[in-house]
Amino acid sequence: MKGTSYQEKNTFMVPLTAITQALNIPYEADNVGKRVIMNLVIKPTAKFSVEPKVIYAGETMVTYKTEASSSQGLEIVDEKWEGREEVFAAPGEYIISYSVQDASGAWSDPYTQTIQVLQPNLPPVAMFTTDKTEYKMGEFITYTDQSTDDGGIKTVQWENKAFAFFAPGPQTIKLTVTDNKGLSSTYETTINITNDTLYSKDDFNKLFIPEGEKFEFNGTEVSSRAKINYTYTDEPSTLIRSNSPETVNSEGVVYRETAEGNMRFMIHHVNNLNKNVKMYVVATNTNASLATLRTDNLGFAGPSPIATAAGKKSVLYYFESMLDGSKQSTTTLQPGESKLVMTELSKVKMKQGDVISLFSDMHSDYPIQFDVIMIDENSDPLTVWDELPLLDWDGIHNRGTYPNSTRVIQYSDQVGGTPQKLTLGDNSDDPNLDGMDPMYNETVSNAGNFGVLYKIQLERVAPNTLISFNPRGGKYSGYASVNGKIVPIYSNGQVKAPDEQAVLYRTGDYEQKVEIMLTAAPGSNLPFNLLFTPMPNKLN
Repeated sequence: MKGTSYQEKNTFMVPLTAITQALNIPYEADNVGKRVIMNLVIKPTAKFSVEPKVIYAGETMVTYKTEASSSQGLEIVDEKWEGREEVFAAPGEYIISYSVQDASGAWSDPYTQTIQVLQPNLPPVAMFTTDKTEYKMGEFITYTDQSTDDGGIKTVQWENKAFAFFAPGPQTIKLTVTDNKGLSSTYETTINITNDTLYSKDDFNKLFIPEGEKFEFNGTEVSSRAKINYTYTDEPSTLIRSNSPETVNSEGVVYRETAEGNMRFMIHHVNNLNKNVKMYVVATNTNASLATLRTDNLGFAGPSPIATAAGKKSVLYYFESMLDGSKQSTTTLQPGESKLVMTELSKVKMKQGDVISLFSDMHSDYPIQFDVIMIDENSDPLTVWDELPLLDWDGIHNRGTYPNSTRVIQYSDQVGGTPQKLTLGDNSDDPNLDGMDPMYNETVSNAGNFGVLYKIQLERVAPNTLISFNPRGGKYSGYASVNGKIVPIYSNGQVKAPDEQAVLYRTGDYEQKVEIMLTAAPGSNLPFNLLFTPMPNKLN
């Protein structure tokens, strides 16, 4: 305090300015009247909140919830707003002020909030161009999508979009785009196809259908093609295929195995428990020494209600991890210790009917026990895993542990000079792996060789050769890696047997080496052929 306090005649005397400063009491001095005038009015308090939190200009009806009080219990008799609008006409930043007056006549200090009014979502604008307005039959058409949206386009749907047309007359192509808020826009244009022919449909498909796309052909001709009589060697990598029961009806261990060295996991299951669950892989070191478990590659997809979609994406992510090394990690396990590995499995809960699919290449320096489990989403896996029941084989799908699951095919003779085929997954040219189901201790055969990684090295592919993928057992949807580039089979869905083929690669004007990596996508059908077809000459 600026002055001294003291007591006089039983009264404690304190400097007035100390009181007014401490209690924030405004005052003024009347020197003539020798008095100090203090304003002891206590202001009421004003407050408000705004709903909703997200406000769009010209659309959102804004509501204001007020809170006003008087510490003296006086009635609030008046209020004052500045900047308040029920609907804000334009986007921008707005300052809103609110004050109240109580029965004593005192006004509160203004209470202010700054709100952000957003530009309302505008529908997308669909737009595309073609490189010309008139084409010959069998002439390649280039489409350039120029659609725009203020927030982002979610889906793109084309109608009558073809790489070429093979009948004369007008052709109307339509594009519909939909944004993240569900608003759509459509644009269409008409091109003319003349009576002149540049390429036949068959020649055009062989020459111009892009990689990752498909085309129809007469699939019966494949049976008369010459087979590439390849030989193969198997590299040591233990395949642990957890795929049965594929549809899991109760909590438990769907697979238990002990493995060391190089190993590959293929895990593919469906939740049928009528509740949300999660899947885990528990790794347990049963040795007396410290064990090191290394993850090299990993691809996980799901949960998804569509099995082929999960299987296809898991192969894509598996190949991507080979290229970028993004999934490499190391885990150490003390003697007797259990840890969760391949934790991508449990990041998202699985609803009823959801499917997960996973590939992973790992290496351990000691034997490790692996338990693949499905349990309630709220259960602690490291608490319950060793008390879970071992689930039975479903009698349909395959599970087992298979040695030597990396199959290397090296072929040094020229391919592609004449129509040829290379068949995989047929249990004839490409025999199934034999292994054991450790849950039953029975010999099993890896039907379709799912989980096998094929490394195909073709030393001499003829100039101007089309390499394509032709399923023979049903629909197929997956990916391949060709000379280090990941190619979809096929980009917009599935390739159907036997009359469709998906383009993987074309050689140029010179003989060249081609390396292809494949692994069968879970949910798809086998066997399949790789077709090698001489392409016709291009016209100048």
